[in-house]
Amino acid sequence: MLAEVFVTLFVIMDPPGTVPIFLGLTGAMTGRQRNRAARQAILVAFGVIVSFALFGQQLLSYMHISLPALQASGGLLLLLVAMELLTGKMEEPAPSGTKGVNVALVPLGTPLLAGPGAIVATMVFVQRAEEPAHWVAIALGILAVHLCLWLSMRFANVIHRVLKDSGTILITRIAGLLLAAIAVQLVADAVFAFIEAA
Repeated sequence: MLAEVFVTLFVIMDPPGTVPIFLGLTGAMTGRQRNRAARQAILVAFGVIVSFALFGQQLLSYMHISLPALQASGGLLLLLVAMELLTGKMEEPAPSGTKGVNVALVPLGTPLLAGPGAIVATMVFVQRAEEPAHWVAIALGILAVHLCLWLSMRFANVIHRVLKDSGTILITRIAGLLLAAIAVQLVADAVFAFIEAA
């Protein structure tokens, strides 16, 4: 089960694919600020995933929220982020030092890393867990994927030095386009799920 959890979450959370988006969101930061944002984003993503693994089903049931609704809301939020990447608003310098913190929490920590797909997948694995070994496998799989995410963002500085500012801006535009497509797909999947449920 460990391999299944790791591969599933690795594909959904996509550590290599987060590098251009991470560079786009942190383009105006120094290397130290970028490293701090990476740590904060990983901690936020880990906290969100673990929280939903433990209490997600009860929370959604209590608030009468369906999984497609969670997916659609995540897609709409990602679409807003994609528009900012495409229009270059993410590259504008912040008037204070809080931009790194904000980007690390939202949208980087969630919903980019700990998005609807990763949350739903984790909740499905938890529902299938029947013995302590399954819980250990889920925990190890989550930890391994977050380690991969941290490594990919930790060495984004090296990629930034190679690409320079102009290359980073180009990748930011491409990442914004891809992120918009992902967001639209999330919303479309949620709409189909609503139709099927009806």
